Amino acid sequence: MTVRPDPPASLRVIDVDPRGFRAAVERIADAGGRVQALFAAHPGTGLEVRCAATDGDGDVLLRCPAAGATVDSLVGLVPALGWDEREARDLYGVTFAGHSPHRPLVHRPAGLAEWTTPVHGEDVHQVAVGPIHAGVIESGHFRFHVVGERVLKLDPQLFSKHRGLERTAEGRAPGQARAVIQRACAACAVTNTVAYAQAVEQSRGLWPDDDLRRMRTLLLELERMYNHLNDIGAVCAGIGFAAGTMIFAAFKERAQRVNMGLFGHRFLFDAVGVGAGAAALDRDEAARARGDVDDLRRDALRAWRQVLFDASVRDRLVGAGPLPTAVAARLGTVGPQARASGLTHDVREESPRLWYPGFRAALPPEPAGDVAARVEARAVELEATFAIVDDLLADPPGPGATTARDPAGRFGVGRVESPRGETICAVELDGDTVARVHLRTGSYANWPSVARAAEGGIVPDFPLINKSFELCYACVDR
Repeated sequence: MTVRPDPPASLRVIDVDPRGFRAAVERIADAGGRVQALFAAHPGTGLEVRCAATDGDGDVLLRCPAAGATVDSLVGLVPALGWDEREARDLYGVTFAGHSPHRPLVHRPAGLAEWTTPVHGEDVHQVAVGPIHAGVIESGHFRFHVVGERVLKLDPQLFSKHRGLERTAEGRAPGQARAVIQRACAACAVTNTVAYAQAVEQSRGLWPDDDLRRMRTLLLELERMYNHLNDIGAVCAGIGFAAGTMIFAAFKERAQRVNMGLFGHRFLFDAVGVGAGAAALDRDEAARARGDVDDLRRDALRAWRQVLFDASVRDRLVGAGPLPTAVAARLGTVGPQARASGLTHDVREESPRLWYPGFRAALPPEPAGDVAARVEARAVELEATFAIVDDLLADPPGPGATTARDPAGRFGVGRVESPRGETICAVELDGDTVARVHLRTGSYANWPSVARAAEGGIVPDFPLINKSFELCYACVDR
């Protein structure tokens, strides 16, 4: 049965002056809306700050001129925008009045006092980890303020390999810019590209047909499948449970071989187009992949039960790195990490440009906000992902296309649920050229929550806590 929900209205672009900027955001928040991203831009009219949000009528983009390069800070209203404001100051020179102390985020200050939290007291000392690590992972520096092994405060310093991809994409045709955005992160390649494609299509007044909606949903769930399998194995590695580590690494390999067979790329590169479908499915290969996914589902469920009921595993996971519900809400935590803390939001419930009829977010049995809950959240989501993939492969979609439905404009916002949570992409077009693109991924949103979850624990638990979030460094180093 085909179920097509009524789509929301086109993006509403609202111009506000600096004196009314904070009040406009406050009205959205007070009405139950969600403020999702803040960034700066430098159009021909001068420096401005933009804020992406949703309310009962759909997507909203607020535009505020930064007169004198200063606007009021929104952190008091929406604490989750703390990183956004720090980044906008570093990259565009915007000052946010009331944001104090305004520490750098992208910039690399020489002095510790410029970017770390002052912590004083008897026996307080610091432990520095990174940015170069013993394992083969991306660069990231973590400064622990500790007494003994107890963590009082953690200051992360990322952006070590900031590549300037947003600026690189600007000035290019949308199709050319797609290749740049896609390469922000391999593990989130589909999510980031779909969010970008949706933003461009919204700005052009285009709407996807059913085949395109179904194809993109299949790609997103295939990406979620291998990521969640990998992440469960990563947590096993964090506690030295080698059996779980190896078997879930093998499951991830099997999932990526399905990707390769269906679309010719393990990370699904170039499977998403802008304005039209970019991939086609062979029915025989889809049937083989459906069988492979069903075998993988049964094997993964059996292995997960072994992990779940292993007493030593439970002893290490339960109670580690708790993130209370109120803290997760204040920090703007997203994705399975948020649902592990009892927050129910999942973008898939409100994705009319994709194919999620009747979808409802699933919470772990005990959303206690600890490592155990974050692992179980992924296991619960895997069950839904396997079912969605099976349904879509049973009747393989065609590449799909878009049709003009709404008036074309300059601005668009795409929102997609990545394996790590809500990803936002905002685009401004100038004719056939990308004038501004901003990508705020689920990893970007969740890194402050990692730091908070580590507080109160011990330093040796940090690798486990970090792996229970399993965020992308590359998504931040965009």
